[in-house]
Amino acid sequence: MTLDLKLALAYGEFSLEVNQAIPTQGITAIYGPSGSGKTTLLRAVAGLLRSPAGQIKYNGQVWQDNTDFMPTHQRGLAYVFQEPSLFEHLSVKENIDYAFKRVPDRQKKISPEHAIKALGLQHLLVRDPQTLSGGEKQRVAIARAICSNPSLLLMDEPLSALDSNSKREILPMIASLRQRFNIPIVYVSHALDEVARLADHLVLMERGRVLASGDIQLMLSQLDLPLARGANAESVIEAVVALHDDQFGLTYLDSLVGRFSVLKRSLPMGELLPLGEKVRLLIAARDVSITLDRQRNTSILNIFPATIDQIETTGVAQVTIRLISNNTPVLARLTKKSASLMNLKLGDSVYLQAKSVAIL
Repeated sequence: MTLDLKLALAYGEFSLEVNQAIPTQGITAIYGPSGSGKTTLLRAVAGLLRSPAGQIKYNGQVWQDNTDFMPTHQRGLAYVFQEPSLFEHLSVKENIDYAFKRVPDRQKKISPEHAIKALGLQHLLVRDPQTLSGGEKQRVAIARAICSNPSLLLMDEPLSALDSNSKREILPMIASLRQRFNIPIVYVSHALDEVARLADHLVLMERGRVLASGDIQLMLSQLDLPLARGANAESVIEAVVALHDDQFGLTYLDSLVGRFSVLKRSLPMGELLPLGEKVRLLIAARDVSITLDRQRNTSILNIFPATIDQIETTGVAQVTIRLISNNTPVLARLTKKSASLMNLKLGDSVYLQAKSVAIL
């Protein structure tokens, strides 16, 4: 099932030309620099912009073609903007109820109680919007959106105006929506950390065009794309919480690459990550080193066998190396001198050492 887009829009010197199929399962991130056309694309999907010769189909239903144009309110979607845009004269609970009351009874699967619990709003229900922090307002806006029981949720940089603490609090809540409610989400962002935390599928945009699209893990590790060539190149690995080590204050996580050791991780509410919980690990390319032999006397705990799959020059003094460990790509950023001294070549069997690993 897909969201099929064929769009052509022009505004002065800017033009958007997109011919793309987006999965309607999980979270698809539309990522790119400011001015790349991300929001324009999202507004066209929502029916807020019309592409004169465009075509949009959602799971086979025509939202727009050469003759027909389905208005926004008939598309069964919800839109979360950068600004919360709450009803100031209504309480938090009344804002959320407002959306739910307008849903036909046969479509009411997500109740206000479900949304309130998912966004952690139980203690804010009687508050007026003007008394809330920016992060609290955006959580209410998201709860209101999902209470409209949409078939598709559009999110346009919903965290861009928030401080880092609010972002850290809300990101796992957004990530949980796919498991809790099975709502497909199209998420626009120019923040790579948000994309890595949330996305299953990534659409990379540049100057109004789709540069590439695909699975998030593979997209981040493609050396022919700017994501892997940038200073913040990183890899994402799926893992499962396997064990908590009270003696050393560590949590062990099992992945295809192997068992990772990280500092014991707690949820925002102060609880330990439950055993069996699926998580994502983020490893910055600059935090991965390579050895030809497995090191024994080292402080690094996360050491795994790998094969060199690609080597790409990055700037005047560095190379980016794509390693494959049990069919999983991991990026490493080394100096040219190190790569030369080690005589690293495609196909070499090596060991990757991850100095720092973050749980997303």
